[in-house]
Amino acid sequence: MKTSADFVAQVDRIQEAIRAHPGIDGWLFYDFRHLDPIAYRVLLLDPSLHVTRRWYYWVPTVGMPVKLQHRIEPHVLEALPGEVRFYVSWREQQTALRALLQSAKRIAMQYSPMNAIPYLSRVDAGTLDLLRSWGLEIVTSADLVQQFEAVWDEAQLASHQAAATGLRAIVDEAFGFIGTSLAADSSLNEYGLQQYILSRMHARGLVTSSPPIAAVNAHSADPHYGPSAEGSAPVRQGDLVLIDLWAKQPEARAVYADITWTGFVGKVVPARQQDVFQIVRQARDAAVTFVQARVREGTFPYGWEVDDVCRQVIQQAGYGEHFVHRTGHSIGEEVHGNGANIDNLETQDARRLLPGTCFSIEPGIYLPGDFGIRSELDVYLSTNDAVVFGQPVQTELVAITLPTT
Repeated sequence: MKTSADFVAQVDRIQEAIRAHPGIDGWLFYDFRHLDPIAYRVLLLDPSLHVTRRWYYWVPTVGMPVKLQHRIEPHVLEALPGEVRFYVSWREQQTALRALLQSAKRIAMQYSPMNAIPYLSRVDAGTLDLLRSWGLEIVTSADLVQQFEAVWDEAQLASHQAAATGLRAIVDEAFGFIGTSLAADSSLNEYGLQQYILSRMHARGLVTSSPPIAAVNAHSADPHYGPSAEGSAPVRQGDLVLIDLWAKQPEARAVYADITWTGFVGKVVPARQQDVFQIVRQARDAAVTFVQARVREGTFPYGWEVDDVCRQVIQQAGYGEHFVHRTGHSIGEEVHGNGANIDNLETQDARRLLPGTCFSIEPGIYLPGDFGIRSELDVYLSTNDAVVFGQPVQTELVAITLPTT
């Protein structure tokens, strides 16, 4: 249960963060019917609040915040510190909003120029039109949001380490389960493998937002394939198997780990599959090495830069057209978090990677109708290094063999 002191302390942190961005007069939070879940998390508000009218919360660089809310919903922002103002009609709403921003010229909002970072684009175009009609300049809150949404504390880091350790063990258990099942002549399909992985997560006290991926042969060439109870492919000798699993501890504020491994059911891995895996591994490792070098020298890179380093390896190997997604995503309380992504393909993520944040590196080569290879690990940034938990990481395409008697 949060206290008034918690909300005051959070607003103090917000103002401190704003002051670290010279030229910004304040941060305007705005919501209508939960269009902006980021605002609720940054402000520590209950996301289940019943909200049917527009509300605004203005946090200036210095001074007292101001709350503007509809008179029939005075409860929405009552936990937050600041002066309270109300409106009823749309005319009152616009007049009051203009008045509370009268000393501002440049304000941050959950807005992304040209929709470059869609995860952040939460303010509707009409509201931007209104504010700009008053001569206000709206700038993106992307880096501000990252500080509150993506930076972990020590407890969250510990929860990630525990989840990564658990998932890494489950990978070995899953490949062992394939071998044991086939040795016993038990029929096993992708769905059965997925359900086994889920059972191992449950046994380790982990939870997940959605079931893991278990994909065989051509299905592994579909990056977001998910097996169903009916019609999933069997797992047999001579098959390539891809598993992608993500989970976290069930405690409040715990964060995810997310890894992908591939294996071949048989003693001798086909040369072509092994060659493709090695290209993917080299791309993955080039990205990690690049981040480590930059962080150790104190110049944290941008998300797009890391994507370029990774993607170049695959392009030079002749598989560029088969790497069809970004290199990685932010990781937090949601498996796809709101920090900087490793992306210069789907978007150009120009946010700088920050200390205390975590992201995946997961290049892939997908050959439709044949097979796909992805290798995923998670990178956590401290103040002076980039660390990968859940060791050891995959360095060879795993040969999944049947146990000997």
